[in-house]
Amino acid sequence: MVAVQIAARGVRHRRTLAALAAVPRHRFVPAAVAAAAYDDAPLPVGHGQTISQPYMVALMTAVLAPRRGDRVLEIGTGSGYQTAVLAHLVRRVFTIERLPELACEAERRLAALGLANVECRVGDGSRGWPEAAPFDAILVTAAAPAIPPPLVEQLAPGGRIAVPVGDLAFQELVVGSLAPDGHLATREAGGCRFVPLIGAHAFREDF
Repeated sequence: MVAVQIAARGVRHRRTLAALAAVPRHRFVPAAVAAAAYDDAPLPVGHGQTISQPYMVALMTAVLAPRRGDRVLEIGTGSGYQTAVLAHLVRRVFTIERLPELACEAERRLAALGLANVECRVGDGSRGWPEAAPFDAILVTAAAPAIPPPLVEQLAPGGRIAVPVGDLAFQELVVGSLAPDGHLATREAGGCRFVPLIGAHAFREDF
């Protein structure tokens, strides 16, 4: 998976590749689709949600350039797979999931793999986690109409953020870096497709 679907497609961040190789993806999908766990495709994980394709997980991780000492906020825990990849790369991961059932399942999987540097909560991810801020990096695994302002406010100076921006028809992965003066410089890192981010600073429940 790592050699053919990720490295061969241009992801060169060595630590990201090593983390993808270390995390057993089949542990994060339902048994009914476990045989396809290493295919380069998203898979259903229940509750109307999906686990992203391996390439997209690798790309989103690599564009953040995670460092060992980082404190990272993840919005959208899902099955916990992206969380596990981040946990292999940084000092601490704070992850938020709006669906209690998914959050509980993800927390169980992460604990079973011995990943003790993860803190989970259920809530509105578009608001971030202000009590734990600032963060060195923020990764959003759902599409928002724009980068939610509370997330930018919770970045440390020099912090990085990656958010799929757009609607159900078209999304672009937007990567930002926060300058010391508070300006967020952004760039586009390619098209993507994610479920919508639901919350006070994103789409409504009836989106």
